[in-house]
Amino acid sequence: MMSRFLLGAPLQMNLLWVVLLPLIGTLVPLFTERFGRNICAFCVALLPAWSLILVLMYAPDIFNGQAIRQTIEWIPAIGLEVSFRLDGLSLLFLLLILGIGLLVILYARYYLSLKDSMSRFYVYLMLFMAAMVGIVTSNNLIQLWMFWELTSISSFLLISFWSHKSEARKGARMALTVTGAGGLALLAGLLLIGRIVGSYDLDTVLASSDIIHAHAAYPVALILVLLGAFTKSAQFPFHFWLPHAMAAPTPVSAYLHSATMVKAGIFLMARFYPVLAGTDLWFIIVSLTGLTTLLLGAYIALFKHDLKGLLAYSTISHLGLITLLLGLNSPLAAVAAIFHIINHATFKASLFMAAGIIDHESGSRDMRQLNGLWQYMPYTATLAIVAALAMAGVPLLNGFLSKEMFFAETLNQSVLGSLSWTIPLLAVIGAAFSVAYSLRFIHDVFFNGQPVDLPKTPQEPPRYVRIPVEILVALCLLVGIFPAFVVGDLLHIASFAVLDHTVPVHNLAIWHGLNLPLLMSFMAMVGGVILYYNRRHLFEFQSHFDTTDAKHIFERTIQSLVKAAESITNTLENGSLQRYIFTLLLCTLVMGGLPLIELTQNSGTRASIPLDGVTIVCALLMIFSAVATVIWHRRRFLALIFLSVVGLIVSLTFAKFSAPDLALTQLSVEIVTIILLLLALFFLPQSSLKESSNRRLSVDLLVAGLIGCVIGTLCYAMLTTPLNTMSDFFIANSKTGGGGTNVVNVILVDFRGFDTLGEIIVLGIAALGIFKLIANMRIAIPARDDKGRAWSNDPHPMMLEVVSQSLLPLALLVSAYIFLRGHNMPGGGFIAGLITSVAIIQQYIAHGVQWIKPRVTIDYQWIIASGILIATATGLGSWLFGQAFLSTWFDYFSLPWIGKFELASAMLFDLGVYLTVVGAVMLILANLGKLTTSERLDIQENN
Repeated sequence: MMSRFLLGAPLQMNLLWVVLLPLIGTLVPLFTERFGRNICAFCVALLPAWSLILVLMYAPDIFNGQAIRQTIEWIPAIGLEVSFRLDGLSLLFLLLILGIGLLVILYARYYLSLKDSMSRFYVYLMLFMAAMVGIVTSNNLIQLWMFWELTSISSFLLISFWSHKSEARKGARMALTVTGAGGLALLAGLLLIGRIVGSYDLDTVLASSDIIHAHAAYPVALILVLLGAFTKSAQFPFHFWLPHAMAAPTPVSAYLHSATMVKAGIFLMARFYPVLAGTDLWFIIVSLTGLTTLLLGAYIALFKHDLKGLLAYSTISHLGLITLLLGLNSPLAAVAAIFHIINHATFKASLFMAAGIIDHESGSRDMRQLNGLWQYMPYTATLAIVAALAMAGVPLLNGFLSKEMFFAETLNQSVLGSLSWTIPLLAVIGAAFSVAYSLRFIHDVFFNGQPVDLPKTPQEPPRYVRIPVEILVALCLLVGIFPAFVVGDLLHIASFAVLDHTVPVHNLAIWHGLNLPLLMSFMAMVGGVILYYNRRHLFEFQSHFDTTDAKHIFERTIQSLVKAAESITNTLENGSLQRYIFTLLLCTLVMGGLPLIELTQNSGTRASIPLDGVTIVCALLMIFSAVATVIWHRRRFLALIFLSVVGLIVSLTFAKFSAPDLALTQLSVEIVTIILLLLALFFLPQSSLKESSNRRLSVDLLVAGLIGCVIGTLCYAMLTTPLNTMSDFFIANSKTGGGGTNVVNVILVDFRGFDTLGEIIVLGIAALGIFKLIANMRIAIPARDDKGRAWSNDPHPMMLEVVSQSLLPLALLVSAYIFLRGHNMPGGGFIAGLITSVAIIQQYIAHGVQWIKPRVTIDYQWIIASGILIATATGLGSWLFGQAFLSTWFDYFSLPWIGKFELASAMLFDLGVYLTVVGAVMLILANLGKLTTSERLDIQENN
């Protein structure tokens, strides 16, 4: 049913599912591993395969030069939307991500041991695949960055999959730190580009090349974006993280370093090529960085004894080659870069898989031990040799064609002026080292004598684990022999997207005649053979240099930063709450007071409200109570009484200024807060000593007085100035749009319902956090007050018990009344929840926890969960009727003897608020009250 719907749906709908299917695939392993590893792998592969089929459905339109786009409005008022696009470049990368991803899923099924959690591996892998698909299909800069960061997080999980290994944990931290820092630079660059262009829409950005180039901030934006690309694609000097990511399982290495993780940086440069390239700054930075990375990676790869280490540095070198091509001011160079992206993905994925097979079947990746494996595993050796020759650029294989195009484009550039001849020379040297380390891979592993002290005797792997390698090696051969037929059209449409719809003429053929690029290829192969033949001298030369482990340097750097951060933190956070508040108020004074100096008049045209006797008395009482709270703050119970007076006057103030909802809320919160503080103060000393010197008190009074002047001036200026607010909109639309005359409640459950939902979720999380903190708390219970008087032997007086039981039904009735009338009159779920909580907590105070426990068997955690679920379900329910999330429905009905009445779906949302408030307040207060139960008293006596 679903597949028929998707395949028959409009193309735009299918494009959304291309992204969603791999993301949904993260859930599949959790439910299928119990049915066996084969079933698990098969079910996981279904979703990316389905996504690949949808992508292939677009191929005819993309090959015809179209670009598919889909935009889903999220918050139209601020232009926030989810946007996807599929053009030639996206199609190429989707084929690599999904195609090689399917092969990795099959390969991992037979590579992972029984003790490895296959479901966890596939969850991480599918999350990473979804992030990569999101990057290459995003049509919005911020959305692209979100998926970009998701690749950093998911790659961290994949690299650290074997978390019991120290090198895996350290390699994952290194990769996350470097790529995460680059991601922050990229975010800054994308925000800057969006500000320059005036839009974060990728279509708009790609059409604004002239605007971006002419802007003064172009160099900054370019450098920031390139930092993101260089860190992700392991360009010098950020290349050091990639070899240490080899601690991941080989399927991860094969995927991340061939078609996904490191290619994300290459994709970013290719995607922004139309708008960022074309300037001298681009050419200098990109080409020189790529050239340096190409040479450094090729040179170091020759000296690595670990198979995956050699392949890692060869990956760095080839990524540098692609970057260099993108940096050369030539359309054909960009075509060659895209061609090498395809070729590198095929031969590098097959080589990593072959290395994994060798490691799996021999127990070692050390080439000093791996000798003569041809006689033990000839079939695997043949596949690996063909892939290595493709990496070396041997004719009739795909690597030869793109390297020949590379050599041709190094001849047609002038990046370094009169010294530009050095680039083709260095390119030949880099290619020669590529041949040398490829020969070392072939000769040292499969020939060169017999194995040395291998943990086990090598043998051919199971049949199915070789299938992915066979497919990739076959592609190396087919592309090398029939390039135009196999990838010609794909290369054209990808270049069409990168080069802004102008693809230069290029000829994909095995033979282009006797020319200089062919001679350079021949020189590279001969030079590589010579280098490998004389490798002993190179190894002796290299031995004179100290070997440095980037992992240890990175760890030392991180530890130094942590120590520096601890030192700064300990200096600033010295445990003095007084100093924290003083610093905060001082900053507020500076930031808020300086602009007021430029304010010539602090009163507006709005008339003041006449004073009356009651207002004056209440104001004086509030001022006196506030000052008394400060003066007698060391006598905590007395200070709490004065503080409650301040809260009561604030409630009356809300009522005076026609805000009954706020008054009811403030009054209810005040009662709950006082009860909470009373419970807390019971465990604290009744009084405290003087903390501050007279000098410090003087400074504090000065700062407090200045803050009062600044805040008072701001308040007076705002209150006397006519302001246009949103109040008129809410008042005008409360009844017609939300179906209620109580504007405050309609705002909470309709206009700003999403905010309210977030607030009750935060409230529930806070309550659960407090509950966990005090669940096993052991607190010494004071036996006497601060005067030495013992507490009463009758903590629950009969009069209080009788009165509280009589008030409980009335309080609950008032709570229900306040809840039901909230949509049209002052009230609502929040206030009703507080009233219910006060009524129940009163029973705890009057009767004690032991009396309540058998009578109230409610689990308040479930009450919180139920409230949040009901509120969320109310929002989701609107989707069933094609409305936006949390849209309100209301209508009027009539019943005999009752008459006309209104029903609104917001009541269900308000019910969720009510339950969450009751559950949160009771979870905190009831469990704090349990600290004084008889069980706690027994514990204190036993201790």
